[in-house]
Amino acid sequence: MENGVGAPGRAKIGVRHLRTDKWWISPLISVVVLLSFIAYSTWRAFENDFYYVDHLVSPFYSPCLATSCPPEAAILGTPFGDWWTLSPALLILVFPLGFRLTCYYYRKTYYRAFWMSPSACAVAEPHKKYTGETRQPLLLQNSHRYFFFAGLIFNIILTYDAIIAFKNPAGEWGHMSVGTLVLLANAIFLWMYSLSCHSCRHAVGGRLKHFSAHPFRYKMWTFVSTLNPHHPKFAWVSLIGVALCDLYVRSVATGQITNFYIF
Repeated sequence: MENGVGAPGRAKIGVRHLRTDKWWISPLISVVVLLSFIAYSTWRAFENDFYYVDHLVSPFYSPCLATSCPPEAAILGTPFGDWWTLSPALLILVFPLGFRLTCYYYRKTYYRAFWMSPSACAVAEPHKKYTGETRQPLLLQNSHRYFFFAGLIFNIILTYDAIIAFKNPAGEWGHMSVGTLVLLANAIFLWMYSLSCHSCRHAVGGRLKHFSAHPFRYKMWTFVSTLNPHHPKFAWVSLIGVALCDLYVRSVATGQITNFYIF
């Protein structure tokens, strides 16, 4: 029995939707913010300068792996030797960007904003057919769980950067500047984004038949489950936060602003 949109007896609606609200505002904002971040991060990655000053390291360049990096920023050494002459940011950005690109929430966001698949609830998409994520390149979205674990490594490194920022320009511990708070906030936002991720929830509590036999993992799963509903909020805050953190480090490195010390 045919019961689709064009089935006999169904209303003939010639428009894509009957919504009267401003449904297009949300995907438009997503387009503006995502394009702005892509443009800014691309420019900064290729600028190859102003990413380290007074124990403040830009998150776009950490860990710095090229021989052109300041020794204080190359916490993992320079494994690529002298042959890498491009920006050191290009060596690492694929991992945090891959984590966000394959994120379940971001996928919904840019599918709607850029591909109109669909643009909003109850708004028909303009595509003639729908294949989902069953073909390349969208099959690569299944790599999200691997980018998640890679992202945790970067979170640890950026947390280390925030701790190092408790030094003053002379290298003495026990000092806090505005930059310290900026790097610390950036690390916290990134941890909240990662811990609220659906893959994190599955990693700590998935495939368990009896929570009673795994009390520690159950507590971790409960904690992550309380964060999970806020994942979209953490996704946007951490995205904007990492860009602002880089902008702050660059502004201090270029001398546009002063990194004031609180104590």
